[in-house]
Amino acid sequence: MKISIERSALFRAASQAQSVVERRNTIPILANVLIEAEGDAVRFRATDLDVEVVDTAPAQVERAGATTVAATLLHEIVRKLPEGALVTLAHDGASERLLIEAGRSSFSLATLPREDFPVMASSEYESEFAIQAAVLRRLFDKSRFAISTEETRYYLNGVYLHVSDADGGKVLRAVATDGHRLARVDADLPSGAANMPGVIVPRKTVLELRKLLEDDEAEIRVSVSETKVRFAMPAITLTSKVIDGTFPDYSRVIPQGNPRRLEVDAAEFARAVDRVATVSSERARAVKLQLEEDRMVLSVNAPDSGAAEEELAVAYGDERLEIGFNAKYLLEIVAQVDRENAVFFFNSASDPALMREGNDASAIYVVMPMRV
Repeated sequence: MKISIERSALFRAASQAQSVVERRNTIPILANVLIEAEGDAVRFRATDLDVEVVDTAPAQVERAGATTVAATLLHEIVRKLPEGALVTLAHDGASERLLIEAGRSSFSLATLPREDFPVMASSEYESEFAIQAAVLRRLFDKSRFAISTEETRYYLNGVYLHVSDADGGKVLRAVATDGHRLARVDADLPSGAANMPGVIVPRKTVLELRKLLEDDEAEIRVSVSETKVRFAMPAITLTSKVIDGTFPDYSRVIPQGNPRRLEVDAAEFARAVDRVATVSSERARAVKLQLEEDRMVLSVNAPDSGAAEEELAVAYGDERLEIGFNAKYLLEIVAQVDRENAVFFFNSASDPALMREGNDASAIYVVMPMRV
């Protein structure tokens, strides 16, 4: 194999590959990226056996072939090469080394046989549809903060992507929860997605996919089966196993009859929560909200370090209410508000609160209260 490739294209592929491979591997080949040169393109393939990414880049292929090399090491080398450099990768079948040359720099890296590299088995996808990158990014961006990190409830360690009923008909819905907060985000149902099986997309896959969705206008082809999901872009394909489990009936925890309505400037509210929470070193410190007509008082009482209080002007016209929330959860939920005010709906001090962005019901958030 011998190819010449632009440094920028090689850096993109190397970055994606080293991001997918696990830092600590008991199987040496899984630390490597498979490089396959053929025709006028080169493919870079990396996997951890659960997620596989394939990046195709244009290249001058002098001699077709394939080999594998340490993904992290390749990334570090390419990162330090000058912008605009033309990089040559050469490997001959008899050698166990990959030669990398750019300008006056040259590197010789150990390789492992391409035959040892595991390729994720292809799947019969039950549903395939196209969706704009901006729409897919919104679904995952607004829900991923609520993914659970608790390994015992593994079925909550991802975003549940499925087709659901809404007031206007069928929607494509993303839901995530850790039992303390929940995010539910809807998008118009893409053509061809109606029969899609519901799948739990793992946290790592969501994070890797997020890096690939920068071009708002790009069209992403999504293929879904009971066991795998694939996201195909013009140059990159990300394939992932889905979490083998049943996502709980989240509709049971979404409050339906919270009558007390509070509207507040989201950015102003977030700054106030952040300020009063400063006095406590405890991560789960509760912030108490005291609501009266058109007025909110936020307070934190940390016996070991002190207390803090701040008053905000809000739109609230219901009975007086005192309710407490984890400061971190409040900040993460309010951070999802892009344009309008944050609108909260409460029932009592012991019931979950619901939040949405203005009058937009396509994204709603639920947060459990804390005793204060």
